[in-house]
Amino acid sequence: MRVNFEIHESHAPLWERTDWRYAFIMGGRGNGRSGTASRYAVSQLLSKEYTRGAIMRATREDIRASCWSEINDRLVEQEIAEQFHITDNDMFLERGKNSLRAHGFRASSGSLTARLKSLAGYNFIWVEEAEEIGEDEFRTLDDSLRTVQGRIRIVFTLNTPPKNHWILRRFFNLTAHPEAPGFFVPALKPEAIEAIYIGGTYRENLPNLDRLTVKRYENYKSTNPAYYWQMIEGLAPETVRGRIYSGWQLMDAVPPEARLVAIGEDFGWYPDPSALVAVYYWNGSYILDELAYGTELTNEYLAGEIKKLGRATVYADSADPRSIAEQNRYGISVRPIEKGKDSVRQGIQLVSQKKIFVTRRSTNVWESYENYAWDEDKDGNPKGVPVHIWSHAMDAVRYALTALHGRPLDPAIPTAPRQRTNVAV
Repeated sequence: MRVNFEIHESHAPLWERTDWRYAFIMGGRGNGRSGTASRYAVSQLLSKEYTRGAIMRATREDIRASCWSEINDRLVEQEIAEQFHITDNDMFLERGKNSLRAHGFRASSGSLTARLKSLAGYNFIWVEEAEEIGEDEFRTLDDSLRTVQGRIRIVFTLNTPPKNHWILRRFFNLTAHPEAPGFFVPALKPEAIEAIYIGGTYRENLPNLDRLTVKRYENYKSTNPAYYWQMIEGLAPETVRGRIYSGWQLMDAVPPEARLVAIGEDFGWYPDPSALVAVYYWNGSYILDELAYGTELTNEYLAGEIKKLGRATVYADSADPRSIAEQNRYGISVRPIEKGKDSVRQGIQLVSQKKIFVTRRSTNVWESYENYAWDEDKDGNPKGVPVHIWSHAMDAVRYALTALHGRPLDPAIPTAPRQRTNVAV
């Protein structure tokens, strides 16, 4: 069967080259990335090459209005929908031996696992909004793809993320843009031989964009330059847009005279990590020291890490009473932090007023701090909630500092033992 897909010449390597495992269609808004990825997906389903594919986003419920809708548009455009067996409720389509099914990295917005290991037999993945995916989630997916029945291909479609995002760190070199201070031009690293990069802006897709949309994009250069250079021109910013905290400082280690005053804990499993952060009081400021951070950390393990510090109250999310009860049975004191209306914003305001240091070994706390930002809609307007992926360590810090607010710090609280040498999980 032949189809007539029109694509911009800059997107042609997706079809012309066969030596890639990873394809990054990344750049500014309006570039037609999703259209190209959906055309590639449909063309592979129609080909003689074995294709067992998945269309994926952070959560499955977001796929219907994005990837699934795009693929159905391609079938309608080419008048070939009758050639496929389609189950719309399951977001599944099949033609002969080839098929495509919707999967979420997380089972729901509550971040339960989507059992990515079940994708072992798949050889084609389209990851939409790939900047929302964490490195551990991607690694689990990548390691699970091991079929020998056909070429393994992962297509990422995304707006260019900040320079310290794991995708850029792993696959790209960055060069400072001469006209936009604080923004960088990405280029594949020479050693990324299994990858192709298809960049671009709305200019490659002008025939498919109405005049008012183009005008709105161009106006952002003067009305919202940070949004313009990242989201329209596709450059990587030095720091995340809408960053919540600033002014924190790194220090080599917790000073001997600092006093342990609380521990903050955010529960998680997979793909969301648990975060355990010790909080010390020192010369009118607070020091954060990462005790544990990782997926699939048991309550027994976390309780063991807490016990190494001596006497300190743990403040944790009240939404997981079972974990709180279990850790209390291990002999530590865990108290729930109640979450009322606007408690996140109020807690953030409180934390923002503190002078904060972070130990150098607390790599996950520091990375979360650098990326913790207000979530935005498609036009760069804040939604009023933080981006979820970087919230875990920041939530643990907020729980502890919120609990301490307004309480006199007890001089009798002993300093923490200094014999600990284990590093963060």
